[in-house]
Amino acid sequence: MSPDKNNDARQELAPSGVLRAGINLGNALLVTGRTQAGDPAGVAPDMARAIADALGVELAFAPFPSPGEVADALAQDAWDIALIADEPQRAETIAFTPAYVEIEATYLVREGSDFQKVEELDREGVQIATSARSAYELYLTRTLERATLHRGHRMTGAYEIFEDQKMDALAGLRSALTEIAEKQEGLRVLPGRYSTVQQAIGTKPASKAGLAFLKDFVAEAKASGLVASLIDKHGVGGKLQVADD
Repeated sequence: MSPDKNNDARQELAPSGVLRAGINLGNALLVTGRTQAGDPAGVAPDMARAIADALGVELAFAPFPSPGEVADALAQDAWDIALIADEPQRAETIAFTPAYVEIEATYLVREGSDFQKVEELDREGVQIATSARSAYELYLTRTLERATLHRGHRMTGAYEIFEDQKMDALAGLRSALTEIAEKQEGLRVLPGRYSTVQQAIGTKPASKAGLAFLKDFVAEAKASGLVASLIDKHGVGGKLQVADD
């Protein structure tokens, strides 16, 4: 990107000299801990740091407990970029780059369940618990035709609904569901997937130069091996995949 375009992006994304990055603390694959200073640590925070470095500005994190709260915070001008999943409902108000990583979404069922494939869940009478306003919940809301969704607060709330109300399945990211199945007896994760959650960089739709810069940055981060190196660095290989172009 030319210096002039870089400067235009800087003026749009960080006019004060500080890039504010909205971070979803609820995604344990992308935010895996905290730094000694108390900042979020993980693939997503490191991507934000790399973007700030490329722009030549300081970085400030704007952390939120869930992706829905990150998306909502745009209305309060709480961030300049947001590292959350690209999803059609969110894209109505947020401009997204192509994805930099992908995460498989599937179902958790009980051992004695008759369900063997994800495609079998969309039936009349099937009750599915899920985390409200997650990317996979929004996907299922759009695509399920017969099954009924029951939404909880984050994955912990969704799991409580699954257990307490004896739901047929729990919908979520494969990695999170696998951890639950490993800790709780009598549960299994279905093979296959109903969706691949596309984690991307979002910004304000008015930031045209900023979005162009971010798209170029994501493409280079994937091509150069930066994204792959961050996945290895934070120990989430096999759970996160570098997104296809």
